[in-house]
Amino acid sequence: MPSTIRRQMKNMVNNYSDAEKKVREATSNDPWGPSSSLMSEIADLTYNVVAFSEIMNMIWKRLNDHGKNWRHVYKALTLLDYLIKTGSERVALQCKENIFAIQTLKDFQYVDKDGKDQGINVREKSKQLVVLLKDEERLKGERSQALKTKERMAQVSTGSTQMGFGRGSSQPNLSTSYSEEYGRSEGSPASYHGSSPPPVPSLPRRSGLGLHS
Repeated sequence: MPSTIRRQMKNMVNNYSDAEKKVREATSNDPWGPSSSLMSEIADLTYNVVAFSEIMNMIWKRLNDHGKNWRHVYKALTLLDYLIKTGSERVALQCKENIFAIQTLKDFQYVDKDGKDQGINVREKSKQLVVLLKDEERLKGERSQALKTKERMAQVSTGSTQMGFGRGSSQPNLSTSYSEEYGRSEGSPASYHGSSPPPVPSLPRRSGLGLHS
């Protein structure tokens, strides 16, 4: 996919960090929204001081985009909404300090080549976000609810995402589900997925029970 390759090349040229790459992917021009698993990874990274500033800088950069890059702006607002509710409390704090930058987006304009007003997505999202940021009680309530939901989701996916800082946290989940699946029909899939101890050389000679390397 050309857009993905282009983004990867930019990532390399600009030497973006892991956190910045994740934000760029979540706020890309691709015609689909950011996945909740990716947003969840970014939310966990906001608790890291260095990653937090990288994430927020990249989001503000995306919010400054315009015209045909309206998806950058809309998805950055979507991501921001998610981070305000499930990320570090510093996200909401920084958004309140820079609320004018979000407020100005209520006038965002872009009509695509088919005559469709795509700017309305950005305008509506910015209004919702400003209302949320200005209502402290509602913000606390929504944050509490969103964090509970996030914890439940983490438990459902075998708890391996709870630590949050792992790269490619979906991989351990896949391994677990595969090993559980195959565990019913096959002997021991652990050797494929975990670090099983190396076979003792004398065992195969004594028992002949198929400890193959």
